[in-house]
Amino acid sequence: MNTPSEAEISDYLASSGAAAWDVPGLPAGTPKREIKRVGIIGAGTMGGGIAMNFATAGIPVTIVETTQEALDRGLKVVRGNYQRSSDKGRFPQDEVEARMDRFDPRLSIADLAECDLVIEAVFENMDLKRKIFTELDSVMKQGAILATNTSALDINEIAGMTKRPEDVIGLHFFSPANVMKLLEIVRAKHTADDVVATCMSLAKDINKIATLVGVCPGFVGNRILFARQAQANKLVYQGVMPWDVDAALNAFGFKMGPFQMSDLAGLDIGWSKGAKTQNPIRDALCELDRRGQKTKAGFYDYDENRRPVPSEVTAGIIRDITGAKPSTIGQDEIIETCIFPMINEAVKILEENKAQRPSDVDVVWLNGYGWPADKGGPMFFGDMVGAQPVLDRIEKLGADDAAFAPAETLRKLAADGGKFTEIDTGGLKV
Repeated sequence: MNTPSEAEISDYLASSGAAAWDVPGLPAGTPKREIKRVGIIGAGTMGGGIAMNFATAGIPVTIVETTQEALDRGLKVVRGNYQRSSDKGRFPQDEVEARMDRFDPRLSIADLAECDLVIEAVFENMDLKRKIFTELDSVMKQGAILATNTSALDINEIAGMTKRPEDVIGLHFFSPANVMKLLEIVRAKHTADDVVATCMSLAKDINKIATLVGVCPGFVGNRILFARQAQANKLVYQGVMPWDVDAALNAFGFKMGPFQMSDLAGLDIGWSKGAKTQNPIRDALCELDRRGQKTKAGFYDYDENRRPVPSEVTAGIIRDITGAKPSTIGQDEIIETCIFPMINEAVKILEENKAQRPSDVDVVWLNGYGWPADKGGPMFFGDMVGAQPVLDRIEKLGADDAAFAPAETLRKLAADGGKFTEIDTGGLKV
């Protein structure tokens, strides 16, 4: 493995971060739309967190919920977040009040009519989002930007519910949205240049690190995450316990492995009682009310300090469902099995022109998913390892599951000795 110096890593991270702001093909001097007021649909964890970014930056926010109770609950959480920051000395008490005064809580989407930008932050349900954008199309003033915070759904389909698809864009914030730096700005098929320019500029105003990406399932970050999660699940069916997978990825440098992350997010996302999904282990855990940290039990058991402890209950469920014998797969193989498919998926994203450049992939994973900085990002790490070892592992995984077949560009890099960070397939195309 090629081990770069700290200076080389630092230079790469700095140049990657700077390059992410450059949008090839966006005409110089593209005018920006004025954003004086922002509307947020949903005052839950995501909606409230997104709203905080704008209130903190001095931009008034109209926030909409379906019930007064949900609205009050959401704003109570926002105030609590601001109060904790003030208590820690980050800003004076009067700043808490100033920020809260920028919120205008409402119970009707019609009350967003005069906002310059509206961001929908409701559940990941296409029917619900289609309904909301149909209503937004009828109530929003001309020239308003209509944004969705979807993390994986087809924004072209959402935009198709309006008569102004040129005004529709994806603004994918990461949870907790008031803390996480990354903002994936998702350009749909008809998104106008000035909408892109406005959102890129606005990202700086609210202190985010932005990457412009294209529409595909999961966009850049989550699409790569889905590949890692799929392989992690496959390992469990081969007799590797979740805590062994997590331990390997912790050793790689992630603070949280895939099953630790699932427990934190909640295993019941997308699940309802009695449901039979494609993840029967998760279903069985949820039926036992093992839904993650919030119930003090998920893949792990949790003590009063939320410290994860490997669970014999979970181990028994896994043995019953998979029938797998205990695995002898070592930590290095677990890492390769989870990490190398991420590199392969990133190459496919570049082949499909859903990212501007390889370094943008690294910016996404460094700032949105906790990729260890000393390994630079999936593309940078690919160059540390070399294309041939990545291809060797992917050919084995692809033989088992065609969804993980090697990207053609990966084969070419291995044959030519090329670099992942120098892949040029033409940039982002919509």
